[in-house]
Amino acid sequence: MEQFIPLIVLIAIFYFLLIRPQQKQQKQRKEMLDNLQKNDKVITIGGIHGTIKDIKGETLTLKVAESLHITLSKFGVQSVVNEEANSEE
Repeated sequence: MEQFIPLIVLIAIFYFLLIRPQQKQQKQRKEMLDNLQKNDKVITIGGIHGTIKDIKGETLTLKVAESLHITLSKFGVQSVVNEEANSEE
């Protein structure tokens, strides 16, 4: 039985250092994607900056220039740009 104690401790450390933070990050990303709204400023995974003009199910239309709109999957959004953080800089 004493042989298994280091193994159990190693598994617990592995869980709290690797698996738990990844689950937390996935939960935050899902929450961010679920809370996307029209007129939010976002950055895509490809680095394109734009404003959400329409959301239909799992796709959204992003305005990237005055006359340029692109349609992409919600999962292509990397982050929402925080207006307050930009105004402080």
